[in-house]
Amino acid sequence: MKILSAAQTRSADAYTIQHEPITSLDLMERASGALVKWLTARYSPAVPFAIFCGPGNNGGDGLAAARLLHNSGYNVQVFLVEEAGQTKSEDFSQNLKRLPKEIPQHSIQSIEDLPNVSSDTVLLDALFGSGLSRPLHGIYAQVVEKMNQFGGTVISVDIPSGLFADEGLLQDNAVVHATHTVTFEQPKLSFLLPSSGIYVGKWHVVPIGLHPAFLQEVSSPYQFLTPAFVKTILKPRQKYAHKGTYGHALIIGGSYGKLGALILAAKAALRAGVGLLTVQVPQVGYSIVQTAVPEAMALTDAHDLHFTRFTGQPDAYACLGIGPGLGQAEDTRLALEVLFRHHLPPLVLDADALNLLAADRTLLRTLPEGSILTPHLKEFERLAGPATDDFHRLQLLQSFCHEHKCYVVLKGAHSCVGTPTGEFYFNSTGNPGMATGGSGDVLTGILTSLRAQGYTALETCLLGVYLHGLAGDLAAQEMGQASLVASDLTAFLGKAFLALQAS
Repeated sequence: MKILSAAQTRSADAYTIQHEPITSLDLMERASGALVKWLTARYSPAVPFAIFCGPGNNGGDGLAAARLLHNSGYNVQVFLVEEAGQTKSEDFSQNLKRLPKEIPQHSIQSIEDLPNVSSDTVLLDALFGSGLSRPLHGIYAQVVEKMNQFGGTVISVDIPSGLFADEGLLQDNAVVHATHTVTFEQPKLSFLLPSSGIYVGKWHVVPIGLHPAFLQEVSSPYQFLTPAFVKTILKPRQKYAHKGTYGHALIIGGSYGKLGALILAAKAALRAGVGLLTVQVPQVGYSIVQTAVPEAMALTDAHDLHFTRFTGQPDAYACLGIGPGLGQAEDTRLALEVLFRHHLPPLVLDADALNLLAADRTLLRTLPEGSILTPHLKEFERLAGPATDDFHRLQLLQSFCHEHKCYVVLKGAHSCVGTPTGEFYFNSTGNPGMATGGSGDVLTGILTSLRAQGYTALETCLLGVYLHGLAGDLAAQEMGQASLVASDLTAFLGKAFLALQAS
């Protein structure tokens, strides 16, 4: 699913109005109808609504929703928030004329005009939409502050008022903290980033029938992964396949006190379908890994405690995963330097492998093309430098992937896959229960396995992050988020494959 900028969204509206054809007022009615359908499916007529409307088209959406809710038997009151002499949009004015006289209206030009609202009321935020380009001030900022102090349910229409769709926030921006955001047609980029996504609450997309020709033809570097799209990547297993059909992967990692990370990655690689798996561990890990992961073969390093030398032949493997529990000893860095001089199969790098790259820019410059890196935010900062905000971080991600011709899975809520050609793919699966030690090691195992099976680097990233998050979602449904541990992700990986196949 393409993620459009605010300007592209306006163009989509204009294209629909011109080519359907439909009036802008009727398109607003369609959007408000979709919003009200979502509301009435979740709240009974016994629940009162207080709808806060700004002077533009977002306010027009709110006015149309007020009328439709009223006609469906709901108790609605409208708060018209405006500065003196404020210009209204044409569609706002038309919907204000359509508003039934039975709906109470309150003009809010100063904060003293704002009456108390009972805590059982649902607040509908229709002050400003995605076209907002400057911070809120005056009465609008004051009303937002009051809404944030309300303590009850706040639902934003399309985007929380005060939040920008395509750029970061200043520290003192007034922004509605929504419980839910009901957005039209597609999510906004700001919904998917940490510092802005916290204002959105749980977001929901409702279709409003924007013209499919525009959505198909418009170009965007930002994509949101959907089950239908990810399912097209998944390859069926062949009837006459054998273990050699699905690749031989090698995972290098584990050091004294960190062998668990390697074991998590190895088990995940096997569960993700690789035909053969070898792990290389320091001597201290040999008996442990042979017992914990009997399906894997094992190589041992000359060193007792950590990785110092690659003991296999690179061309024997379809993919190398390096990093889980690796450690950052100097001879480990030197071993990577030697390894990178070989003609290597595809690489998946995580954890301490990334930290060693960040500490040695010469080593980073020798990174083989097409490698997959899986940093969390701090690890990426070490690699690419600090970001001023989340949008700047995307610019750094784009530059880093282009410079090093690599793929980066920037881990977090809505993990973002950056590509050498400048596209970004945001994941749609996963939950906060996955914020636990070892989750990244499981992802490394999944990615190493998929890459060894013959998926392209991009297919590996997209399918891998989606299945990883889906396994976490299925595990959380059964045992809750707080109790989730990394090994649960591997345990539910089979069910994730089945769920994707059935979607």
